[in-house]
Amino acid sequence: MERILTVNNSLKSVQHKKTALYVLIVYIIMQVSGRWLLLPFHKFVMNTTGLSHEQAAPITQGWYIALSFAIALILSLILTTRDKTFWDVYQGKKESIPLTIMWGVLGFFLVFFGQMIGAAIEMAVFGIEGGSQNTADIVAIAKGAPIAILAIVVFGPILEEFVFRRVIFGSLVQTTNFWVAAIVSAIFFALIHFDFSHILLYTICGLIFAFLYHKTKRIWTSIIAHIMLNGFVTLVQLNAEPLQKFLEELQKMQ
Repeated sequence: MERILTVNNSLKSVQHKKTALYVLIVYIIMQVSGRWLLLPFHKFVMNTTGLSHEQAAPITQGWYIALSFAIALILSLILTTRDKTFWDVYQGKKESIPLTIMWGVLGFFLVFFGQMIGAAIEMAVFGIEGGSQNTADIVAIAKGAPIAILAIVVFGPILEEFVFRRVIFGSLVQTTNFWVAAIVSAIFFALIHFDFSHILLYTICGLIFAFLYHKTKRIWTSIIAHIMLNGFVTLVQLNAEPLQKFLEELQKMQ
């Protein structure tokens, strides 16, 4: 009986590794696919709409981001659904659903304040001004093609949590320890955003997301926090001008 259990656990481990590898491959293909597919898609949009290159660019990028993230997420869901024990990274009881949601909401505030601390460090030590070019570019695309908001706020966070928290962190934490797994996954998470001046901010986010997953043993905790963070940043950025005018009017009234 003991030998049978050992063999079964070994087979499950191999299956987990295959699933993790397939999800990672899907994510990598999605990231690099724009090099080959974005230009033909851009020409297709121009030909079908009659728009100029400049007018079609944000529409093309917005729709491409939305579609590529959606397809990658669907494929990842299919892969992980087929492996029934893929999410059983930790032994023991998982946190209850209400506490999972509570930690997810709390995690949003932890990440938000963590970013504030990181921004202060960047400014004090490295002289890096606030504001992310990566965020600005994405928001500009969202303004041109609102469909991209789905990818920014929903598809992207879920897919990134699958890859960086379950595939990378979840694989490493089973053979090393929390800190090694969290730091490695957080650094990869930071690098993939290609905003190297703010790598500290993204690394802090990655560490907190890993902590939330580790704390509750449920990936939905970090997903909730990640969606709330991206949603908040997108909402603020899309309404930056009205908010600025409101604050100016508020100052005049004082």
